[in-house]
Amino acid sequence: MIQLLAARIFHERLRPKKNRFSYQALYCVLSLDALARPWRKGVFAINRAAPFSVHAADYGRPGLAPDAYIRQLLMDWRLAEADGEVRLMTMPRVLGYGFNPVSFWLCQDRAENLRAVLAEVNNTFGERHSYFCFHDDHRVIEPGDMLDARKVFHVSPFMKVEGRYVFRFAANADRIAIAIDLENEEGLMLRTAVGGRPQAMTAGSLLSVLARNPLYPFKVIGLIHYQAVKLFLKGIRHFHKPAPPAASVSRR
Repeated sequence: MIQLLAARIFHERLRPKKNRFSYQALYCVLSLDALARPWRKGVFAINRAAPFSVHAADYGRPGLAPDAYIRQLLMDWRLAEADGEVRLMTMPRVLGYGFNPVSFWLCQDRAENLRAVLAEVNNTFGERHSYFCFHDDHRVIEPGDMLDARKVFHVSPFMKVEGRYVFRFAANADRIAIAIDLENEEGLMLRTAVGGRPQAMTAGSLLSVLARNPLYPFKVIGLIHYQAVKLFLKGIRHFHKPAPPAASVSRR
């Protein structure tokens, strides 16, 4: 299963100075089966060169196939309830270039209920860390449910590695919506969200998105640096990057 998600990303910083922006972005939603083998059709490919492509080596643990990686995580955390399909929501490479601030592994049960989500975060220093989200009692993740995790990974030089993320997930056949807030002892610091309606991936739909956003592959990294300049000009304090956490996956 391969789908296209023309999504809108929202980002708002509330303290110590406000900064808010949103933009359109292109995501793919792929099943583990689709990600497991080389494949190409028209302008889109998996594990092969193409105008649009997704490569398994960009995710998970180096040297380990995505299916083995995610299934091992589910086993290690004793999530037997997540025995259905696993879908990866991610930005594809375009013309060989890509940068994913965060990708999401959506883990379902056999009734297509969401049971766990692995949020895989990349920073601009080439480092990666994942936050594993699920309820303590392993119940279904419903829209509006809040799951939290301590922030342990450096993302922005304008924010300390402190506080807690609060995640909310809604994922079904009609819409995927994900919200992530960052809080510390003083309250809400940052709000982010991404959402859109999945649709069949065709050459026409891909080219239509690229026609509307010809600089899409460079927009994400460009906006990261542009917003960094804005924060610097607003006098936001800069923090040095700490060492990444020893564990590649964390929860709570």
